[in-house]
Amino acid sequence: MKMQKRKLGNSGLEVSALGLGCMGMSFNFKPIPEKKDMIALLPQAIERGVTFFDTAEMYGPFTNEELLGEALAPFRSEVVIATKFGFKFEDGKPAGTDSRPEHIREVAEASLKRLKTDVIDLFYQHRVDPNVPIEDVAGTVKDLIEEGKVKHFGLSEAGAQTIRKAHAVQPVTALQSEYSLWWREPEKEVLPTLQELGIGFVPFSPLGKGFLTGKIDESTSFESNDPRNAAPRFSAEARKANQALVELLNIIAKNKNATPAQIALAWLLAQKPFIVPIPGTTKLHRLEENLGAVNVELTAKDLQGINNATSKMKLQSERYPEHLAKMFGR
Repeated sequence: MKMQKRKLGNSGLEVSALGLGCMGMSFNFKPIPEKKDMIALLPQAIERGVTFFDTAEMYGPFTNEELLGEALAPFRSEVVIATKFGFKFEDGKPAGTDSRPEHIREVAEASLKRLKTDVIDLFYQHRVDPNVPIEDVAGTVKDLIEEGKVKHFGLSEAGAQTIRKAHAVQPVTALQSEYSLWWREPEKEVLPTLQELGIGFVPFSPLGKGFLTGKIDESTSFESNDPRNAAPRFSAEARKANQALVELLNIIAKNKNATPAQIALAWLLAQKPFIVPIPGTTKLHRLEENLGAVNVELTAKDLQGINNATSKMKLQSERYPEHLAKMFGR
């Protein structure tokens, strides 16, 4: 299997067509895997052609960056590491956004140490901070780029207007937001803006937090500490309504001799040449399955068929309870 490469917009930053989201290796979904197993998995991803790894100070917090720093140090010149700033922490827990310029600088220094590197390849603002003008954020990252501590600037879950304002100060290399067959909100405003400005798009949760793999149905029960319990789209009623999408993926997968997950990823790759999904996994067989998506060919007719079928579905895909939903796409 030969991994393809893609460029993130006009920036010239070239990465593997599929990256690896590393959050679950030390954060969020219990049980947290053994660190030694994850240190073994990361080089296996590189062996299979992955060159793009996604982390954040928030994941752990801090332990995920340390994990990547240790595992990727021997391969540092071959890989692109993306990390994120923009939260403050109290007692080891996130306590709201903080993108004040002095805080961004502190985070950059701390992330460089944890990642065992002298430059951050891609530095995202993790969430838009309503208390700090985006121009100040972009200006601070611009300074870090000029100082040689950061190579590229990214935004996460930002709306079109914020992207434009930031890009005018310091060109944005990539936007990271959720995008999948299940969550197509970015198609309205964000994707056209990225295309116009020459910005790459890095979809997280490209498999709908596991739903699009076909392994979750209305009878699935999650661990009590699983964050999916709080998501409207993972209620039993929503899972039942959304099963139609999984059935569609199953049908196409059989025809293409692929898996539903591979079809979901191939669909994303077929949307735009500047899209680089970052499915997360902690298992080698899942990593290999995901990477197999680059060899799945969806024709124009296939894509049209998927669009026609999904346009008739009444999907329940709200991601967050209402009070949290306000934080995104600002």
